[in-house]
Amino acid sequence: MKIHFLYLEWGKLTIIWICAATEPTLRDDTVLRQKALLPTSKVEMVLPMEIGDYTDFFSSMHHAKNCGTIFVGPETPIPPNWFHLPIAYHGRASSIVISGTDIIRPRGQGRPTGNSPPYFGPSLKLDFELEMAAVVGPGNELGKAIDVNEAADHIFGVVLMNDWSARDVQAWEYVPLGPFLGKSFGTTISPWIVTLDALEPFACNAPKQDPSPPPYLAEKISKNYDIALEVQIKPSGQKDSSVVTRSNLKNLYWTLTQQLAHHTINGCNLRPGDLLGTGTISGPEPDSLGCLLELTWNGQKPLSLNGTARKFLEDGDEVIFTGCCKQGSGYNVGFGTCRGKVAPPRD
Repeated sequence: MKIHFLYLEWGKLTIIWICAATEPTLRDDTVLRQKALLPTSKVEMVLPMEIGDYTDFFSSMHHAKNCGTIFVGPETPIPPNWFHLPIAYHGRASSIVISGTDIIRPRGQGRPTGNSPPYFGPSLKLDFELEMAAVVGPGNELGKAIDVNEAADHIFGVVLMNDWSARDVQAWEYVPLGPFLGKSFGTTISPWIVTLDALEPFACNAPKQDPSPPPYLAEKISKNYDIALEVQIKPSGQKDSSVVTRSNLKNLYWTLTQQLAHHTINGCNLRPGDLLGTGTISGPEPDSLGCLLELTWNGQKPLSLNGTARKFLEDGDEVIFTGCCKQGSGYNVGFGTCRGKVAPPRD
């Protein structure tokens, strides 16, 4: 059985009421529970919306600084435009898959070594990217920008997202137009869309932006959300997984609403179901880095996963994201899991 979840504002309070532990309607009726509730083992989750377009941003300052240091050097790791606008690229919507779908190791070209021609074959540096993504609700007309202070009204909710990356392919191809084959082979999202209304109790101040953003990105109230994020890797052939990253959505420099407003400032029309990825969410601590590129410093410092070393992902490895808003008024808000296993390349 496939379940396609649709959030209905009209029925929200009824569903919450009937599922409450203090309400006997469902709690004390065994027959009704058997009809109304299904074991997770008997349902197949599917994409919760039809995704027409997909954009991926680059909004974590810690991630930008680390990547720039690795590839450019520590002198000027972050490009000057980064502090003036939310940088992004247009991704491939057709290869976005639901949590639990295997990711086939992509093939592509890698940087030449010495006088040799470019490498071609399966990616040797397959990576995960810890992200979240905003799902567009009401769109906008072509040619009409969305005001940054009204942008929240155009975000239906957010999901967990793993924007898998072939680092060797990406490093060779990205100049001058940015990611292409190094990204378009697969992106995984969680099936649960959590609305901004549900996240409001966990809103927090966004980082101070210096220099001040241009007027069209200047928010009256600039906020992020305190969402604890965790990444685990279960190496191929092992029963246990290891936690490799603990980060938080509040580490974003550019907010979700600034990303959406910037996307439309040129008149680009967004449509319901479009997906806007945050980019890798890294924090300042060594264990809060959002990808293996940073965690292993491009393979120079391998991770130990229960005694198994990893520079990048190997076939059979499984990556599991979780997210949770903790310590609400007697409750938490969870996002489920966003998981995927690396499958061998196809001929």
